[in-house]
Amino acid sequence: MKIELTQVFAAGCLAAFAAGANAQTVKVGVVLPYSGVGAEFAQQVDRGIQTFIKLNPNAFGPYKVELIKRDSKNPSGAEAKTAVQELIVQEKVDILTGFIYSPDAIASAQLATEAKKPMVIMNAGTAWITNLSPMISRVSFSMWHSGHAMGEAAAKNLKAKTAVIGYTDFPPGKDSLDAFKRGFERSGGKVIDEIPMAGPAQVPDFTPFFQRAKDKKPDVFFVFVPSGDHAVAVMKTYNALGMRQAGIKLVGPGDLTPDYKLQGMGDAAVGLITTHHYNADLDNPHNKRFVESWKKDFGAASTPDFMGVQGYDGMAAIAHMVTTLKGRIDADAAINALRGWKYDSPRGPISIDPRTRDIVMNEYLSEVVKSGGRLVQKNIATIYAVKDMCKELQEGRCK
Repeated sequence: MKIELTQVFAAGCLAAFAAGANAQTVKVGVVLPYSGVGAEFAQQVDRGIQTFIKLNPNAFGPYKVELIKRDSKNPSGAEAKTAVQELIVQEKVDILTGFIYSPDAIASAQLATEAKKPMVIMNAGTAWITNLSPMISRVSFSMWHSGHAMGEAAAKNLKAKTAVIGYTDFPPGKDSLDAFKRGFERSGGKVIDEIPMAGPAQVPDFTPFFQRAKDKKPDVFFVFVPSGDHAVAVMKTYNALGMRQAGIKLVGPGDLTPDYKLQGMGDAAVGLITTHHYNADLDNPHNKRFVESWKKDFGAASTPDFMGVQGYDGMAAIAHMVTTLKGRIDADAAINALRGWKYDSPRGPISIDPRTRDIVMNEYLSEVVKSGGRLVQKNIATIYAVKDMCKELQEGRCK
């Protein structure tokens, strides 16, 4: 699967046109699950990429950029690794990007190191991925960004004393478990059970896991699952078991409230509290422009979620690399160009930590409410300039 962006974005001067004529085409390999269980995620990121290009036609200056897409299919890592090998050896790409699932990014990290290809991660959230290669920078998130913040907020804002954690049993789920537990217990709470809830490839029957959590009678039930259909199933199970009526508040990262699935969750989602770096209801000029353009191009019923904005911001980072290096990509120089980079995103101000090569951004504590006949995410509090706390606290493989 291949697509080319062949338009040359030129500044209004002869020097810029000359630079564009002399510079080689920058080839960007995009690795996403265009088919299979993650196809909706790939669509979100891909539309984010398209929206950035549309709204920022001069972002690449006079330089030509070609996007070459490959399907990573499933979250095993094997297909992504093969795709990256093809992009490096056959297509001779200059930059790698995409990577929805952590296993895909983990399996590809060594290839990026060996081939010296800058790798801009647009989603995969396992914290220690950026430690696997000096070629990796991440514009999305670490599970610790939202998980640790939610742990602190559950104790401080929601006054919870006890919690049960349910998590999909793969690297991001384990990260979310550790992040929430560290933030919650550092703030005075106590985690009384930890429940692995199957893997990411298929949506399981959550009933036995949620019944176990209900039997523990915690103040809050923190859940991490992959976004999309998993999140819809979480809300259905929580509602079916009467956990809200039992006094158990459901909390989690924004993976539980993907904007493009939110309306379909119905009133069962009202009261759900999350921390995350983006939702489509954020009230700032950049986001209003982003959402308006998205709906115009992809339909009034279509809504960007956090993966969409990550595709958008990933292209902003790549544009910064391309223009800084004048269209000639040297791997070390490209990664260094992102250290300390700052950008006004639809999610708010973002930057890349010069030390960790990971993103720094706001986290929003939000509650799902009904307004004007639709579900919206109401901002309760903003935690500013949040870093990846796994690395800040030197936890586990983040050391």
